[in-house]
Amino acid sequence: MQQILTASQLLTGPTDRQFAPGALLIDGGKIAAVGTPSEVERHASPTADRYDYPDATILPGLINCHVHLAFDASPDPVSALQSSSDDELLAAMQQRAHEHLFAGVTTVRDLGDRRGLITSLRDAIKRGESTGPRILAAGAPVTPKGGHCWFLGGEVDSAESIRANVRHNARIGTDLIKIMGNGGQMTPGGPGMTDAQFTSEQLRLITSEARAAGLPAAVHAYTTDAIAAAVEAGVATVEHCTFHGNDGAAALDDDLADRMALDGVAASPALPSGWRRMWDMLGPQRAEAIADRLRWLRRHDVPLIFGSDAGVPISQHGDPVSTLELYEHIGFPQADIIELATTTSARHIGLGDVTGEIRPGLDADVVVANGDPTRGVGCLRHLRRVLRAGIDSW
Repeated sequence: MQQILTASQLLTGPTDRQFAPGALLIDGGKIAAVGTPSEVERHASPTADRYDYPDATILPGLINCHVHLAFDASPDPVSALQSSSDDELLAAMQQRAHEHLFAGVTTVRDLGDRRGLITSLRDAIKRGESTGPRILAAGAPVTPKGGHCWFLGGEVDSAESIRANVRHNARIGTDLIKIMGNGGQMTPGGPGMTDAQFTSEQLRLITSEARAAGLPAAVHAYTTDAIAAAVEAGVATVEHCTFHGNDGAAALDDDLADRMALDGVAASPALPSGWRRMWDMLGPQRAEAIADRLRWLRRHDVPLIFGSDAGVPISQHGDPVSTLELYEHIGFPQADIIELATTTSARHIGLGDVTGEIRPGLDADVVVANGDPTRGVGCLRHLRRVLRAGIDSW
């Protein structure tokens, strides 16, 4: 079945390509044609279904590169997870996946769940047995014994167990390997945010095993030392990427940022939807330091990808717009924010030939929003339609 969608504006994803008015033709779940309404009409069957959205914008579905569907965003998501059976947790993850899709997120990258349960949900969505976004699944993160998020089931304590862990994740069908390079705030009694969890040699072993399995690696890293070791080891993305010194103070490294840009290693700041509340707690000086770091990464041409860390206590599932408004707040151009959350994110998580743009041959992952997001991303809260591979999500 063919569909023609027309609107006052169509944003293809890249900032330099848009149509006003614009249209696209969807055929069999794929994008078949893009352009002005008259151009697209020439490619359509006379029996194609036609939908017109005046005063609206068509754009690619959003991509959230850092979520945790296993966490419920409550004040204590770890206890909630630990008290849930696998069946209960899977049902909750399914509902949270729906929330992302309903909010216009057609792809999520899940960066840590309990023992790879997420692969069951991903596969059910692929088979059409459940509704949800496309999922890239990391499974249980690789972490030392008692390390950050040990309770998810990814503990290692030797080179042999590292190899076994990565091979196990590959065997159950994960799409990438998540590495806990530093500690964090979600593990009671665990290592802190500036504590290193692996040596450089161990990081190289994890990433080499991942490459042998054909999987990219994403590293959770706050400190400059951990970021440097992970980049040297060959990770694809650095999650959080705060460039802290071991004392917690900022330790921006221009040479390392240039290396990331040269190697195409993307930074995923993974800032929460509740960033305004977080900034109020941090105070203006520390909040401005976060903004300065994002601007600094951008000046160094480090690829930035969109993620919200959804599932942690101050980041709700299904609220991508609040995190996007952070970039708006600190002065990123609106069109660049949209590109960050679509085209750039798709490219750096290995989906550039599948989604992230509105162009022929890609999956028809499409959002229709009232208003013009290039004048303010808040209009993305007011959606008319969300299509995932051409199928309505509502």
